[in-house]
Amino acid sequence: MSAAKRIKPTDQPDLPAADPAAPAANGNGAHVLAEEVPAIPQHPFSPGKIELPLHRRVDRGFLDYASYVIRDRAIPALADGLKPVQRRILWALHEKDDGRFIKVANVVGHAMQYHPHGDASIGDALVVLTNKRYLIEGQGNFGNVFTGDVAAAPRYIECRLTELARTELFNDQITEFVPSYDGRNQEPVTLPCKLPLLLMLGTEGIAVGMSSRILPHNFPELLEAQVAILKKQSFKCLPDFFTGGLMDARDYQDGKGSIKVRAKIKIKDDASVVIKELPPTTTTDSLIGSIEDAARKGKIKIKSINDFTSESVEIEIRAPQGVSAEQLVDALFAFTDCEVTIASRIILIKENRPVEMTVSDILRENAAQLVALLKRELELRQKQLEDELHFRTLERIFIEERIYKKIEQCKTNDAVLAAVHEGFKPFRKELLRELAAEDVDRLLQVRIRRISLFDINQHRAEMEKTRAELEETRKHLKNVTKFAIAHLEALLEKYGPLYPRLTTKSSRHEEIDVKEAAFKAFKIAYDRESGYVGYKVAGEEFRVDCTKFDKLLLIFKDGHYKMVELPEKLFVGPDLFYCGLPDRERIFTCAYTDRDASYLKRFTFGGTILNKEYFCIPDKSRILFFEPDTPKELFIRYKPAPHQKISQQTCNPAEVDVKGPKTRGRQISIKDVGSITSKPTRGWDAEAATTKLQFG
Repeated sequence: MSAAKRIKPTDQPDLPAADPAAPAANGNGAHVLAEEVPAIPQHPFSPGKIELPLHRRVDRGFLDYASYVIRDRAIPALADGLKPVQRRILWALHEKDDGRFIKVANVVGHAMQYHPHGDASIGDALVVLTNKRYLIEGQGNFGNVFTGDVAAAPRYIECRLTELARTELFNDQITEFVPSYDGRNQEPVTLPCKLPLLLMLGTEGIAVGMSSRILPHNFPELLEAQVAILKKQSFKCLPDFFTGGLMDARDYQDGKGSIKVRAKIKIKDDASVVIKELPPTTTTDSLIGSIEDAARKGKIKIKSINDFTSESVEIEIRAPQGVSAEQLVDALFAFTDCEVTIASRIILIKENRPVEMTVSDILRENAAQLVALLKRELELRQKQLEDELHFRTLERIFIEERIYKKIEQCKTNDAVLAAVHEGFKPFRKELLRELAAEDVDRLLQVRIRRISLFDINQHRAEMEKTRAELEETRKHLKNVTKFAIAHLEALLEKYGPLYPRLTTKSSRHEEIDVKEAAFKAFKIAYDRESGYVGYKVAGEEFRVDCTKFDKLLLIFKDGHYKMVELPEKLFVGPDLFYCGLPDRERIFTCAYTDRDASYLKRFTFGGTILNKEYFCIPDKSRILFFEPDTPKELFIRYKPAPHQKISQQTCNPAEVDVKGPKTRGRQISIKDVGSITSKPTRGWDAEAATTKLQFG
């Protein structure tokens, strides 16, 4: 068993005590002048910092407040798995319990005798406990965990303890009590809980400097794990949520780490899906809100959403034309709260201090506590049965031997006591222990009707029944562990069918590539006249379908290029030469003129840093031709010049090797190039002499 990790607040240095020789404050509370005050001690870890009594008081006050919030408000106790407000609610219900429903307002008022933080916090905590089903049974509107609807006012709803809570949470004889906050009442330090409540209920608490998040687990599986612990077998427990869903617990390491939970989505037809179960921490409203938000941002495409949730979840989502139901499901998991990740960190109060533990540690502690509590209850029951057997023996002898007749002539209390003691002397061997004063008092309270109607056969049957129960109790005490296993198995048989697992365990969720799941909902365009590019630009050039996650590659006439985020409306000027989606491996073909010659090259851009400018041609050069991929043929036209014999040529760009964007390329010609195109343009003389340019 791994040891619990103790959580300690930052160690505070011992502050120097106040100088008794220092002058006190004057009658108005103001301190005397600085020159009249002796040297003020310095804080040992803060050189130069003045440390006054007020500073020490604030430090002490803050530490007291932090300790109070950690131990008495936000973090649950290991012993019974409850926060103070939950414990006080259950104790108030226990005190008022008569088997009937009680107004929640009355329970809240009674709990306020123990809880000093107002009725709102008590009422909210009671509603949460009721909705967790195990301990409190509600009647009326306690809200809806699926839709997030709040409960009705406390005066309209009623509650009572469940049978499970009555039998497994309370035993006044072994409960330790302390005075309540005002000293008028006694409240339990912890309840003698025989259930693994901490993991059953789950909880979340934020204290000063620490927080705890314990996920709820399946009740029958926790009982099975405790049985395995007592039998020294292996076990494993995973969370279970009331809202259901599909769970991937690969990163849930015995209570540490996180889990992924997905909504359960069924494909209704080719164009619609239905959400049947929610992930925890979400409601139908919040889930629908996340879907609508994703649709507004262009991450998913939906036609309509209809919420038919009542007793169970039913949210219908229809996809627009061109989007399949399978694509919609992937997008819902990728971009909405249909998949959530929940982190777990188990911090609790053990022996009045915060510690960090694992699920296995908690279950072992719970199993050990169960054995200890059952042993104490068996010892108490043994004593009660022995006392009952002893008194029944006294009662039989008192009536059968007519000892009560000997006290008829006694005139004083001492004489009566002496007569009873004298009457039992012949039967001392039949008694389980010596006759005590309280035994005599109890015998003297036996009514005449009881004496006159005494049935010896019935009395013997009751004695045999008591002896049999006492023998069985002693037998259980000899092997408490076996008795505890039987106790857990009885609980499993009774409550197991009532609390089936709701969250389906999945060994592995199908991983969804967010970029692949995103719809191409944005159309990028460029308006050369205004100089703007983006998905909110009404232009005709470079129209590109994009997703929200795409980047844009912008290339300008002077040869500089950069990669930018998907813009709504970005000013780039009239010299944009190319706009498209970046691809590290895509080949581009470029021809440019540089001073006295022109060149052709093929290259890939490779990796680029966002918003950083790069150049793909030398400085003061000009791009003549630029296209993605490799054209089959290029058509080169030269500017007219004296004595020029060749005015047009073709070439095969595939003959040029693919290199990086900074490569110089292969020389085309030293002539002035008029144009380079991938197809013959107007003015191309098909009948004129055309030579093929060779790259040797």
